[in-house]
Amino acid sequence: MRVQFVRIGVSMLLALSGALGAVHAWAQGAKPGGYANETRDWGVPPTVQLRTVGYHAPTPLKIPGGTVVTTQALKVLLEAEPRPYLIDVLGGGIHRTLAGAFWMIGAGAGDMNRDEEKRFASAVAAFAGGDKNRPMVFFCVNAECWLSYNAALRAIALGYTNVMWYRGGVAAWRTAELPMAQSDPFFW
Repeated sequence: MRVQFVRIGVSMLLALSGALGAVHAWAQGAKPGGYANETRDWGVPPTVQLRTVGYHAPTPLKIPGGTVVTTQALKVLLEAEPRPYLIDVLGGGIHRTLAGAFWMIGAGAGDMNRDEEKRFASAVAAFAGGDKNRPMVFFCVNAECWLSYNAALRAIALGYTNVMWYRGGVAAWRTAELPMAQSDPFFW
């Protein structure tokens, strides 16, 4: 009888802990299933066209040929094998990014010239190690950044079949209080 009460007590504590965690996440800007607007629907339709201007604007909820991942889904993916490559395409200067990410400055530009496109293709091929199904996650600052959408579309157009777009990006990861590191440019 005593063991049963202990089990009930432990179950109640775990349930309370989960509820408090959800309240903390909500207070930090999360909605059920998302952080920092990563699941917000602005009504923007998905497109296969690269965006060449206005990179800071609401993005679609989906990406043709790829998969959109949330913070929680990405956290699980990073604990699995094969671990996906994290590719940060945020422009600008040194910043805090997801721990273990490669920072490819300029890789999300929609108006690359032919040489830049070739360099992008070579860099992605190096990450994939010849495996077109190698999981790769592209991200930038937040759900209002088209740079990662562009980079993911480029990888999809190159024939990669396991391309993921982390729509919430750095903002969602930071809000979820997950491991971050200083960005270190990967020169491609």
